[in-house]
Amino acid sequence: MIDTAAAVGIALVALGMVLTPGPNMIYLVSRSISQGPLAGLVSLLGTMVGFGVYMVMANVGLAAVFVVVPWLYVALKIAGAAYLFWLAWKTLRPGGLSAFEARDLPRDSHGRLFTMGLTTNLLNPKAAIMYVSLIPQFVDLSRGDVVLQGFVLGSIQITVSAVVNATLIIVAGGIAAFLANRPSWMAWQRRISGSLLGMVGVKLAVDAPKPA
Repeated sequence: MIDTAAAVGIALVALGMVLTPGPNMIYLVSRSISQGPLAGLVSLLGTMVGFGVYMVMANVGLAAVFVVVPWLYVALKIAGAAYLFWLAWKTLRPGGLSAFEARDLPRDSHGRLFTMGLTTNLLNPKAAIMYVSLIPQFVDLSRGDVVLQGFVLGSIQITVSAVVNATLIIVAGGIAAFLANRPSWMAWQRRISGSLLGMVGVKLAVDAPKPA
């Protein structure tokens, strides 16, 4: 079983990742603002299932595939970095949108909300990197079953992500209303979000040549 240091470590890593704006946050917050907190929470359920899919795949051999085919792992990180750079550009460009800026989105059924949350996360490079690259660093071979450790660590990550995202979904409307009356604050929020996305993209790009 994992030790306390590993549990705290992965919780802090998960917290840092979920607070860094990315596809999941942008989609969940936008959906909550446009269609209400319930819609955001239904989308979040799909997102959490997506994390579960990554957790299972990583623990049953996805990481081994990247070791055997190293160029595939490098390609994943390069694609992830490019995607994050694109999101950063969309946020920082003149007229770019903030995650907390109200926008018109079509009202979707709960089934579609769930599916979109799931799809958004499965295509999220941050999720892939989390399970293939970051979580394995907290596995201790001397503490027994590494697969069980992987599931425990993954469960901690999912719990942290669910709590933080659910909180953002519930308060998104209030934040959006607050920022709408303060355009300079909205601009700074976009700059900070875009810069964080770019920084994560740079980190992925620098790490891209490293093997799994």
